[in-house]
Amino acid sequence: MSHGIIIRNQVASMNVDSYNRSVVSAINVDNGNVFTISALSTTAGETEVWTASTPATGSLTDLWMACEPEVVVTVSGTKEYKGINPDVRDFYNVATNVFSAFKPVVGDIITLTADALGGTISTNTYVVATDATSELTWAAAAVTGLSLQLIKTTYISIATGAIGSQRTTAYKFAVVAI
Repeated sequence: MSHGIIIRNQVASMNVDSYNRSVVSAINVDNGNVFTISALSTTAGETEVWTASTPATGSLTDLWMACEPEVVVTVSGTKEYKGINPDVRDFYNVATNVFSAFKPVVGDIITLTADALGGTISTNTYVVATDATSELTWAAAAVTGLSLQLIKTTYISIATGAIGSQRTTAYKFAVVAI
């Protein structure tokens, strides 16, 4: 199973520190997944880490998006090893490990792979926050909450070491509502 890949093409969080957070989640989180953060972690040693929660009805606004650099963690029993697997499609933020997140704002340009999105594209031109899931879901229109409008279908080149197509389908979006 491939996991979501994100490219923050042009985002306000690159220049505004308050749009960036260190986050921890009780569940595995793909890059490009969205969530709410409302409280600091109560775990010892995590005094500046926020706790992520899956969006729910009534909390689809002011969401945050996972954006940790893709260094794959290989888990073996109770041990974790980084950098053994170079394929970024295998990367996800492991539950209870701290990862980076940013707050999307209107006007941000973000590229996401199909693996980061829920539903089917069909004729839909938006991805929106949806109740009870961290994946943005394809929709026909923006919603009251985080909504991204499709700019174009593109690709991300993935180094595989093989000769041939190394392209993974991706979609470039503009944030139109938060």
